[in-house]
Amino acid sequence: MRVESLDHINIITDRLDETAQFYAELLDLERRDAPPPLTPDNATWMFDAAERAIIHINSVDCPRAYDRDVQPGSLTGALHHVALKCEGYETVLDRLKARGANYQENLVEAISLRQIFTSDPNNILLELNFFGG
Repeated sequence: MRVESLDHINIITDRLDETAQFYAELLDLERRDAPPPLTPDNATWMFDAAERAIIHINSVDCPRAYDRDVQPGSLTGALHHVALKCEGYETVLDRLKARGANYQENLVEAISLRQIFTSDPNNILLELNFFGG
């Protein structure tokens, strides 16, 4: 048994459209309807350039196979952040500036890694990693 890669993250929100728009505009992810029995009113998935549904966005009232109490916008418990490997550092910086978003930059010179930390509309901390720059 081995882990091949991160499959997806799931965000439960009372801001479905705003959250989908955030990821579409900042990271160029494509919004698509989630598969049935989910509906466009209670779920949307965000796809990367390789056609992977890497972010699942569900409304608060969306049915779940494993349900637990979630308070949208609150801290995410033991989950500190979600890290995404990205390209287009300057483009993302420009988009964050245009939004008036709070962000923090970091450089890990030893591995040629530039990072941008920001949060989404649900207060989920994102670590956006740009290698080789």
